[in-house]
Amino acid sequence: MNKKQKRQLKKIIVSLVLLVVMVIIHKLVIDKLSLGNVSARVILTAMYLVPYLIIGGRVLAKAGRNILNGQVFDENFLMALATIGAFILAEYTEAAAVMLFYQVGELFENIAVNKSRTAVTALVGLRPDYANVERSGELVKVDPSDVSVGSEIIILPGEKVPVDGVVVSGESFVNTAALTGESVPREVKVGDTVLSGCINEGGKLTLRTTKNFDDSTVAKILDMVENASSRKSKSESFITRFAKYYTPLVVIAALIVAFVPPIILHDSFGTWISRALIFLVISCPCALVISVPLGFFGGIGAASKLGILVKGSNYLEAMAEVDYIVFDKTGTLTEGVFKVNEVVCKGSFDKVELLKLAAYAECYSNHPIAKSIESAYVEAGNTIDKDKIEDVKEISGKGVSVSLDGAEIFAGNKKLMKDMGISFEENNETSGTVVYVARDKEYLGYIVISDVIKQVAKSAIQRMHKLGISNTVMLTGDRAKTASYVADELGIRTVYSELLPGDKMSKLEELIASKGEGKKRNKVAFVGDGINDAPALTRADIGIAMGALGQDAAIEAADIVLMDDNPEKIATIHNIGRKTLTIVRQNIVFALGVKFLVMILGVFGIANMWLAVFADVGVAVIAILNSMRMLKFKE
Repeated sequence: MNKKQKRQLKKIIVSLVLLVVMVIIHKLVIDKLSLGNVSARVILTAMYLVPYLIIGGRVLAKAGRNILNGQVFDENFLMALATIGAFILAEYTEAAAVMLFYQVGELFENIAVNKSRTAVTALVGLRPDYANVERSGELVKVDPSDVSVGSEIIILPGEKVPVDGVVVSGESFVNTAALTGESVPREVKVGDTVLSGCINEGGKLTLRTTKNFDDSTVAKILDMVENASSRKSKSESFITRFAKYYTPLVVIAALIVAFVPPIILHDSFGTWISRALIFLVISCPCALVISVPLGFFGGIGAASKLGILVKGSNYLEAMAEVDYIVFDKTGTLTEGVFKVNEVVCKGSFDKVELLKLAAYAECYSNHPIAKSIESAYVEAGNTIDKDKIEDVKEISGKGVSVSLDGAEIFAGNKKLMKDMGISFEENNETSGTVVYVARDKEYLGYIVISDVIKQVAKSAIQRMHKLGISNTVMLTGDRAKTASYVADELGIRTVYSELLPGDKMSKLEELIASKGEGKKRNKVAFVGDGINDAPALTRADIGIAMGALGQDAAIEAADIVLMDDNPEKIATIHNIGRKTLTIVRQNIVFALGVKFLVMILGVFGIANMWLAVFADVGVAVIAILNSMRMLKFKE
């Protein structure tokens, strides 16, 4: 419990004690005295105002400020109007008790919100307080924002890493649990990248910073988490709009209850005004206003504990409505670690020479397949003299061509061979990626590169199907044989292969268009590795970046970020979204159902002020406790 909540609790206890004392004095002393009606009312009003103002002074002040600012109709106004009316009708105990129980409900709300916020912003606890820099042989603590790129900082055992950097000396284990949800520390040594927000659990490390603090991983994550509440779900937006019209309507309805029946029925105004005040207390919308956002906040908190960052409750709600999940293959369903498995030459051409030509052709490319060919050549004890290479041309989605020792070398897929008019022997049997090699448009052979399927990918797809996500789609630039092999292994039902980068976007557009128009249609999610999938992540209804630890493009473009590379967490966040939405809907139906029932009872004089308190505070507390169940979510 924080200081504000402790002060609120003290006010509740003091007010409750004073209220009990006032009731005792009222019943045992005041009622025994022979006082006039006016005198008794003045004394009792003064007595009960003490606990009432202690517990309700802030509510009255807030209602007054809101009226002056033109924001009349809110729960503060309803509580102020109802309790002041009760004082006028000499219902002193009820007036003070209503305000007391309203504050009890607010205390529950504050505690619940604080717990949810703590779950979501556990990451905020990673915000580094300082960075160690060495000056004149001594360690000096400076603000992380004052550390420039290229500076050397020292991380002592037990300290947080303040800024992203590369290890220049030392070895250790770093805990990435708050970023990834993984409890096993990761070993780091010289040359390894260490992200801000990790905790050094081993020896002393010296890092050379690669980013400013504002651009570092932890700063981006904190910014995303802290702004999550600004992106409201449809349910929250509905409640906001509902409360805007609901509150003035119930005030008008209360006025009608207070004055129309006694005029028509020639009944006592006091009786019907009392019923109208009860009606106002019942109608207070705080159960909805509190519990619906709290339910989504709990869902976001549950996800953050598992290393899943959700940028807003609207994305969590949409995730619950996902019907199609579209996967990029490389780095998402596979490890993205390519290795040369086979070198096949035409005729008697030398395999080492074929690998050399391919390595020289691919050495300027950053594509994983190109790097795997280069690595295979270098690991065999060879070196690449880039000075020999001229006229490098990268043909998007097809391959590369370079000039080497006066000869033109081509390395790429079959589309490149066909475009260049090179006669080649197409390989359709191998399940890996095939890179064809030619020199001066003479076909020389091919190299087979294979990627490894992630061990958990198959179980991840199975979990999605069990949860009702029946449409799983894979998009890849790989040839049909490789794509079909991966899809069959994982149980993915639809696959589109041999796609150029632009084709992937077009295919995603087609899938989204096939779902129809309108807000109620089922949603299409796209899952990518966050490096080159930013356009698709942005275009899909829900963009999910996997293995995005430290990848700026993913954090910026995606709606949901999985801070490790485990595809099973897609099913987890879908499940969290569904359970959150179920709880939110339960709260809406329960709160409105109870309120409307008791409001009707109140109009007919069956419900008294105490039942009204339950319909307001009791319903709010039950809805809050229901929302808090999401914080205990377990897979």
